[in-house]
Amino acid sequence: MNFHGTAVRQKALTLLRGGARNADVARKPDVPLGTVSYWLHMDRAKRGECPGKHNPGCPRCDGRDLDGAAYAYLLGLYLGDGHISHYSTHRVPNLMITCTETWPGLMDDCERAMRTVFPGNSVCRVRRTGCRNVKVYSKHLECLFPQHGPGKKHERPIVLENWQQHIVDAHPWEFIRGLIHSDGCRITNWTTRVVGGERKRYEYPRYFFTNVSDDIRRLFTDTLDTLGIEWTHCTRGGNPYNISVARRASVALMDAHVGPKY
Repeated sequence: MNFHGTAVRQKALTLLRGGARNADVARKPDVPLGTVSYWLHMDRAKRGECPGKHNPGCPRCDGRDLDGAAYAYLLGLYLGDGHISHYSTHRVPNLMITCTETWPGLMDDCERAMRTVFPGNSVCRVRRTGCRNVKVYSKHLECLFPQHGPGKKHERPIVLENWQQHIVDAHPWEFIRGLIHSDGCRITNWTTRVVGGERKRYEYPRYFFTNVSDDIRRLFTDTLDTLGIEWTHCTRGGNPYNISVARRASVALMDAHVGPKY
């Protein structure tokens, strides 16, 4: 049986035109939210109401103002859990950030950053098992993310262009926050010490950032250095893919500007 046939689509469009929320329309017939968002986008495009018709332009091509803080955060997310896709069924490429279902606040922040960096472009969430892909469609994705290329990120050089580095320098905490939200975590470590002949347990918070790309780890640690954050390599199984922040003062700064995922 075709659950996404013409009748289902037309009923969904009727509700959407009446002002119903995409999530509410998707819930009852169990249609993926991304599909409903796509139906709405195409319907509005046919009627000349698509936001893309009034796209404010590209910061790189047209000189439009770019929100530096939102971009620095989104760049961090992209370098960790994001990639740009070119589907044969869509004429417009999309940037997709994969977020686990356990961090709804992270998905909200990701979507907010996408809408700020790409005002007027289509943004949606596509449900997958245990996660959701937050996506934005734009013909200018490669203008803003020139690190895109064939193959995996750790198999090719990842170097920021001068204009990107200027933004990261101006908004280093947003960049660090995006990297931690993608490939990092805040955990509670513990150890034991013998005090007065008695072994006692001590707990302390710690941040980790894990990425296979040497270049991306270097971008992370270079930015930590500019912020005065002390860090160390934490090699596991002979692989130096983990960066640890455990010093009390550095953790306090990370807590003030990054904090745990939520």
